[in-house]
Amino acid sequence: MTHHRPPDWRAVRGPFYDPRDVSAATDRVNDPVNASTTALPPIRFHHGGLSVPDLDASITWWHDVLGFDVEARFPIPQIPAEVAMIRRGELRMELFAVPGAAALPAERRVPNQDVKTHGNKHVAFAIPDVDAMETDLRRRGVDIVFVGRFPWGANIFARDNAGNLVEFVQQPEMFADA
Repeated sequence: MTHHRPPDWRAVRGPFYDPRDVSAATDRVNDPVNASTTALPPIRFHHGGLSVPDLDASITWWHDVLGFDVEARFPIPQIPAEVAMIRRGELRMELFAVPGAAALPAERRVPNQDVKTHGNKHVAFAIPDVDAMETDLRRRGVDIVFVGRFPWGANIFARDNAGNLVEFVQQPEMFADA
C-alpha cells in the first residue's frame, strides 16, 4: 500500500494545527491512492504516559501546576511499577514509578536535542494565550526551557518535576466555544 504525504506536512498544515480539523482525514478518504483508509475506525486521544522517579512528587506537580487530579492509583506487578492515572477534564496522563529505572538522560531534557533520539518526545497541551501561560508557569516556579514566538504561532517548552518535556501550544481557536 502506498501512503501519500506531502514532502513537508508543515508547509501544508503548519507546525501547530487544530486537531478538530478533519481535512487531513478527508484528504485521505478522497484520495483514490489511499481509498482503503476509508474504513478506519474512530479514535480519540486517551492518555500519554511518563516514567517518573517519585510518583507522589509528580502527582503533586501535575496537580499544583496544571490542575490534574488522581483518577486511579494501581500497581502493575509485571513491570513492577506503581501507577497513577491523573486527569483534568478529558485529558489524562499516566505516571509510572519503576524501582531502579534509569534517570532521564540530559539530552532528553532539551527539545532540540531530544528529537535526535527515536521514540516519544513530549506531551503537548493547547492553550489560549502563551503570554498568560508563561506568566502563570513562572509564578508557579516551573522550569521553562524556552518560549517560542514564530510567524506561524507560539509555544512554551517546560520540564515537569522529573525533567520530562511538556509543551504548551497557543491555539486560541480551540477555546472559542469555551
